[in-house]
Amino acid sequence: MATNEAQPAFGPDGVLQAMLTMRGGVTEKRKKEAHEYLELFQKSPVAWATSITILQSNAEADVKLFAATTLRGKITYDLSTQVPAAEIPAVRTQLLALLKQYAPGPKPIRVQLCVCLAILAIQMQQWKDVLPVVVSSLGDDAESHTCILDFLRVLPEEVTEGRKITLTDEELTLRTSELLEQNAPQVVQLLINYAHSSPAAATNPQLFDCITSWLREVPVNDIVKSPLLSIVFNALEADSSFQAAADCISTMVRETREIDDNIETIQVLLPRIIALQPKILKVVEDEDVESYKSLTRLLGEAGSSWAVAIAREPSHFRPLVDAILECAARDKDRDVIEYTFDFWYDLKQYLVLEKYIQARMELLDVYAKLVDILLKHLEYPESESESANEKDLFDGDREAEEKFREFRHLMGDTLKDCCEIMGVSECLAKVHNAIKIWMQKYASMANNTSVPHWQQLEAPLFSMRAMGRMVTKDESTVLPQLMPLLVQMPPHEKLRFATIMVLGRYTEWTAAHPDFLSPQFNYIIESFHANSKEIVRAAAMAIKYFCTDCKHLLSQQVIQLQEFYNAILDKLPELSQEEITEGVATVVSVQPKSEIYRLLKLFCDPLIERLMTKANDAAGKDDNNGKLAVADHLQLITLFAQHVVILPPVERGEEDPAVKYWQEVFPILSKVLDSFLNFAPICERICRCWRFMVISHRGAMAPILPAMANQLASGFATSRQGCFLWVTGAILREFSDDREHVDPAMTEDIYVFFNAQATNVLRFITEVPSLDLPDVIEDFFRLAVDGLLYYPQKFIPSPLFEPVFEAAYSVLILQQREPLSATLHYIDDIIRWGIAYPPSTYEHLTATEVEFLRDAVKKLLLKEGEMLVKRLLAGMMITFPKDCFADASGALLTLFEIFPTETVTWVDRTLRLLPEGTVSSVEVDRFMVKIKEKLSTNDSGDVRQIRSILQDFTNTYRRRYVAPRDGLGALEGSRFRFSGDN
Repeated sequence: MATNEAQPAFGPDGVLQAMLTMRGGVTEKRKKEAHEYLELFQKSPVAWATSITILQSNAEADVKLFAATTLRGKITYDLSTQVPAAEIPAVRTQLLALLKQYAPGPKPIRVQLCVCLAILAIQMQQWKDVLPVVVSSLGDDAESHTCILDFLRVLPEEVTEGRKITLTDEELTLRTSELLEQNAPQVVQLLINYAHSSPAAATNPQLFDCITSWLREVPVNDIVKSPLLSIVFNALEADSSFQAAADCISTMVRETREIDDNIETIQVLLPRIIALQPKILKVVEDEDVESYKSLTRLLGEAGSSWAVAIAREPSHFRPLVDAILECAARDKDRDVIEYTFDFWYDLKQYLVLEKYIQARMELLDVYAKLVDILLKHLEYPESESESANEKDLFDGDREAEEKFREFRHLMGDTLKDCCEIMGVSECLAKVHNAIKIWMQKYASMANNTSVPHWQQLEAPLFSMRAMGRMVTKDESTVLPQLMPLLVQMPPHEKLRFATIMVLGRYTEWTAAHPDFLSPQFNYIIESFHANSKEIVRAAAMAIKYFCTDCKHLLSQQVIQLQEFYNAILDKLPELSQEEITEGVATVVSVQPKSEIYRLLKLFCDPLIERLMTKANDAAGKDDNNGKLAVADHLQLITLFAQHVVILPPVERGEEDPAVKYWQEVFPILSKVLDSFLNFAPICERICRCWRFMVISHRGAMAPILPAMANQLASGFATSRQGCFLWVTGAILREFSDDREHVDPAMTEDIYVFFNAQATNVLRFITEVPSLDLPDVIEDFFRLAVDGLLYYPQKFIPSPLFEPVFEAAYSVLILQQREPLSATLHYIDDIIRWGIAYPPSTYEHLTATEVEFLRDAVKKLLLKEGEMLVKRLLAGMMITFPKDCFADASGALLTLFEIFPTETVTWVDRTLRLLPEGTVSSVEVDRFMVKIKEKLSTNDSGDVRQIRSILQDFTNTYRRRYVAPRDGLGALEGSRFRFSGDN
């Protein structure tokens, strides 16, 4: 590669010193420099010789492992560009010698060298006798066997990852056949011979890992019919090989998922797997957790793979189902039950079908037992003594506590599966029964300070919450008995929390059964006086759901609701304030239209007063906490603007009572904005409020629009913050030409407003480097997408269209995902105007108008296409984050569709500009041949395959590329300049 400065020396001593720096107690700067040095070393041509020298030296193991890993990368990415074809056999000879040297270990280095040899074998297409050469070169002693097994294990894995290697699809397909399909019988025989060579070989975990790897390539029936099957199952008797053998059997089972194609194989495997059932008790009694996990995974995999067979023949497969249930039941420490969850779900998917109703009836008792097991597993751990700290049931182990919480939600999903099999009422009856049992045993012993065995009461409450989504509004068997019990729960923090969460989950049911509303709602209101922050947060969330689902029932209490809201608001944390505000706003929204203005004043005037107080307190102070309090409070006002909407909309010419209120409030919001234009969070929150006003109230916002447009224009001109562009985009969308009942003069005024905002942004980008403006660029190109979408007939022919396009490809030098994504979406939307059938959203335009606009876009693309291709390819190969690849390649694909010949030329020219030494002319030629082949077929499927070709090429280039210190050379992005006068 050409650079203006010499590359650093990359000898063994330099690499060793960098490694010592990385592991030593040095400054972060020194570590970063060492890391960068090692990255440059790995991509340099001298890394070949240096890595081999290190591997042949007495360096420490971690340095040698780094050298082996470096060698792996060199063979993967740099073989074709840095090693002459005539010297590649010498690389193979060197690798085989190193493998022989490291056959005794260390294992990580040996495995890396095996991977190196496998990748080399894939690329050495003339090497036809890979297996015999490797076996004969490594020898016949025990250490060599270990090395051969490692090589055999990694070979299929590396072949299936072959897309990262620079072979054509046809070459890779042929090589896959040569290395895997044609070698499969010999590999099976080799493994059989090895297994029979000694008792130690027959229980060597490496053997089973190797079989597992080749099961992707060898028909599973070939293994099942061979002596290997008995060898694998016999290995389950040895502790050292149990896990590897169990994983191998799991893979065999997975390969039989196509039931009808593998009936014979399943008939062989099923009795052997069922015969493992006695081992469940043994591994539990031996407290052998790892073997317990492997055994459960194996049984769960068998159940999932054969779920449809179980549904067809439940009696025949019942022992397997019972074994999986036993694994779940014996799992006192919740170590393995999660490995059964997929099975219960997969089986449920079949049992709910009408054709398997008989199987569902036969297995009903299994799911009923499963509910009982899950209810027990859902329980929090019991305190070891009455004096133990009930608030810390996990002895300070926060990780264990978090794992338990996550685990409960997974079990909740399985409870939903049980509901679908048994019926919701039957599952709820088990919850009801568990609560009744606790009441009979312990209710009389509970008091304000102690609730015995509360865990046994909390678990059914949690399960009831988990089942909530499955319960219909018309359930009338169990819930009418359960609901009165909930509001009588003993006073315990976790019980109250669980009850609140249940009540909040069943608000749709409560809305259909209004007799239960009052005691539930009162229970929630009382909970706000609890000392627990967790309970208060849960109560606020529950209020939101009650107000949303029972909004019509609560209409009678809207005044009392406001009194409660105003009294409690300042005592709540921020998130809870937002939740309760959303709830009460929803209740206000369903009041009669004639009451909306009065109620908005009742609820929001106190909020506005709080806002002004907070703003006055924060004004002129350096402390940002007061300003952040203003920004947070604005969110509450936004929620009212968002949710209190007149539906159906008022008639044209009629005053909207909600907008009438916001028109009164608007000057106050404007004054707050003007006072804090230099504080982004406040600007963003006010703009968010206005954006929701426009989105929610739409055409009714017309009276406020002129004042809002002035504020947005002056706000952006002063602060240069992208949030002012959000609202501009919302206005564009809601008042575009194709909207009904929008005055044409207003749409023209709004487009002029958009034009002025866009002009200001372009001038701003000219003044300040785009690298310093990622947020503004993101917001601007999202706005430009709206301008193109809603005003194409005005925007495309305008003098502004070409400068905006130039700005778009000029900012592709950015490396942040969000602004790049927004810009690439805009570019893609423009390019799509050039295809034969533009997007259907332009149906309001005539065919003549569409043709005129298409021609204008194609003319622009022909003029700027090569520069655009340069920027897109430079980004894909060098600077873009990976998330942007799909958008960039999509734009290129559309260019290929519109201008295939020109785009091929632009791509070819761009690739010839890449820094010397990073890609060869042969590789560019081969890449271009692939592209032309796909384009020549006139098949849209083949054209789409260009995306994969681009991905392979750019990924390979990214790995090789070392950025020159003098920049990107001919691919360097140029600074955007705009001199528009409009």
